[in-house]
Amino acid sequence: MKDLFGKALLDFYNGNASEDIITSTNISGEDILPIDYLFRSYTEMPKLEKDALELAKGDILDVGCGSGSHSLHLQQGGFNVKAIDVSKGAIEVCKKRGVLNAELISLLDEKETFDTILLLMNGTGIFQSLIALPKYLAHLKSLLNDDGQILIDSTDIKYMYEDEDGGFWQDLNSGYYGELDYYLKYKNEEELPMKWLYLDASTLNTACASVGLRCEIVAKDEHFDYLAKLYI
Repeated sequence: MKDLFGKALLDFYNGNASEDIITSTNISGEDILPIDYLFRSYTEMPKLEKDALELAKGDILDVGCGSGSHSLHLQQGGFNVKAIDVSKGAIEVCKKRGVLNAELISLLDEKETFDTILLLMNGTGIFQSLIALPKYLAHLKSLLNDDGQILIDSTDIKYMYEDEDGGFWQDLNSGYYGELDYYLKYKNEEELPMKWLYLDASTLNTACASVGLRCEIVAKDEHFDYLAKLYI
């Protein structure tokens, strides 16, 4: 990976961000991801993110921490937070912004245990595919302390397959409709495409049950987004 995401974060932090990030998927056209949105304060966050941060407790792991906005808010509230990401640039920005414990590591390589594990901004994306989902959920379960919780958000993107008559078109040979190819461009460079998973709540619930986790939907919004609490 070229870590264009990390490069964009560093550029913005250093005052060199003259362009925004451009994203697209195999079922949607190009869209702009404003870099300043990745540095948002608590008051600028969507309600589901605020709900998750309000539910956080104890020692916290922030998975896919990006620029560290969630970690910083929790850290300022007195929590012990560990922020992890696979983007070298993101971790560098986290440290520059004041995140006390930020580490360049993948979720599957994490070994410590926590009271709360956060996966936000479509946290299910990190699972990549339905096939990999049980492996990730089982590993997350192994990282929970007694009475621990996983707070994760996602979007049911079935609406993107709706036709003008209210029906849904899907290629039954292409697998689960929430498995997408995700593309990112920044300053005329293209990142290698990655797999990204959007999960409907029912599928997440079924997968959780298969590894001994309970799944409780704690919040929804009008855009098919939801926040789930997973626990043993």
